[in-house]
Amino acid sequence: MWSRRRTAGEVVLAVVMGLLAAGTEELLGGEGWRLAVVGLSAAVLSVLRRRLPVAVLIVTAACAPLVPGFLALLILVGWSSGRYIAGAGRALIAYTVAYVFNIAAGLVEIWDLHRALSVVFMSTLYFLATTLAPGLANRYWTQRRTLLHALQEGNAQLLRERAMVVGQARLLERQRIAQDMHDSLGHQLALIAVHTGALEVDRELTDRQREAVGVLRNASVTAMHELREVVGILRDGVHAGAETAALPTGAGDTSGRAARGTAGIEGLVEASRAAGNRVGLRRRGEHRPLPPAADHAAYRIVQESLTNAYKHAPGALIDVEVRYEPDSLVVEIVNEAAAQAPEDVVSGGQGLTGLHERARLVGGIVHAGPVDGGGFRVAGMLPYGVVEAAPLVDAADDFRQQSTRSPLRHRGAVPVGQADWTVTERELAMAMRGGRSTGGGVALGCGIALAALVLLLVAGGFGVYFLVGSLEKGMIDPADYNAVTVGSTEKEVRDKLPSGDTITTSGLHGKGPEEPEGSNCLVLMSSELGSSMETEPVFRFCFKDGKLIEKKSYEVTR
Repeated sequence: MWSRRRTAGEVVLAVVMGLLAAGTEELLGGEGWRLAVVGLSAAVLSVLRRRLPVAVLIVTAACAPLVPGFLALLILVGWSSGRYIAGAGRALIAYTVAYVFNIAAGLVEIWDLHRALSVVFMSTLYFLATTLAPGLANRYWTQRRTLLHALQEGNAQLLRERAMVVGQARLLERQRIAQDMHDSLGHQLALIAVHTGALEVDRELTDRQREAVGVLRNASVTAMHELREVVGILRDGVHAGAETAALPTGAGDTSGRAARGTAGIEGLVEASRAAGNRVGLRRRGEHRPLPPAADHAAYRIVQESLTNAYKHAPGALIDVEVRYEPDSLVVEIVNEAAAQAPEDVVSGGQGLTGLHERARLVGGIVHAGPVDGGGFRVAGMLPYGVVEAAPLVDAADDFRQQSTRSPLRHRGAVPVGQADWTVTERELAMAMRGGRSTGGGVALGCGIALAALVLLLVAGGFGVYFLVGSLEKGMIDPADYNAVTVGSTEKEVRDKLPSGDTITTSGLHGKGPEEPEGSNCLVLMSSELGSSMETEPVFRFCFKDGKLIEKKSYEVTR
């Protein structure tokens, strides 16, 4: 089924072919119903060239010598057949049959046994230039594009398989890390929980001390649950944010499982206040639900920011703000400068990096940096909608979109062109940048095109040389005609005149005044132009019994 765009294009092309065919016929003297038939036939053959390429090619090639208006159509059909005829063998047979029919039709149109070789030669050049050369060019171009598409599909399949292999390797590594975390950290947290539980029931502790020990025990139990949650994520790749989002909030929750997401931010603030920190919390805007991954990311941003504030600015005032903007959730944590810089701060340097990556995975961003007055600010913006991060491997990021060499001699693959560039534009850009494989393919195509152009130029040169020679054998000046006198011997006259054995004089015999009975006449063209575009002046010399008995000058219509 054709699209509307293709249908409109085919209709316009058919109309153009019909008008060109009819116009050419009219210029060559056709009129009346012939113009209508030729124009309609060209339009119909133009529409059918995709569905019936072999039949249309043969019919057009056979009719072209008989119908001069089919010249433009023959070029179009030759170009189209190179693409739509399936199989090299079938295409070879189709073009051979079309060539044979074209030669046969040319011989029928201009039949003269003495000029048969000349007709075959000219028809062969005509067929090569108008049919075979465009067909070969289009076939090469089509095969190249097909090969590129196949390589692209194969490359995409390899990328998908590589992503699967990487995923399996990542899963195995995550399982190993999960097992190590469970064995090492789980044991230590369990010891902390046991010791703090025993210390909590010690009768010698004051109420204040017992409350602080309780906070430590709850924190260790919560850390144990978080460790199990992280281990589950690492082992199975399943996020538990949706399950924990609705859990109760509170720093002293006896279950040890604090709420996650934006609902758990109050618990983080209360736990910080219980530990003696000055933390303020503000919420602005109307509450809107977030996807589990984004909700969990907001919780982690606040948690990590509070942890950094404890370590780098102990005792400083911390302000936590949660704003529900129209298009995203904004969490902002600002702490004042510490009264005294802490010493021996233990930091792995990976906390903020992890926040950036966590926000990126849900389509958000995180900004962290110092503020005026010596404090520090962390702000995260998380979208409400589900936004997936860019995949690790993009199927479109294949060999056709990268060049192996950079114009600045940098190592590694270099992206070529804009994201919406077509295959052809990328190939040309890669060839200009020096891509080896694509540049070689473009060079090969240019070489083939150049060879075809040289072949056509050589054939055209032979054609021009042949035409000039034919004109010399079939054309004389009026002065030469006047120099010949009636009654001269046939040998004397023929020695002065060209032989007339050329394709340019074919069709002149039998036209004009009646030839003398029993005579043998020589018809030559005049070097002068006729009285109109449709007539041609000729000279006729008739011989009988070895003498010139008549010479006449008249105009004929081709």
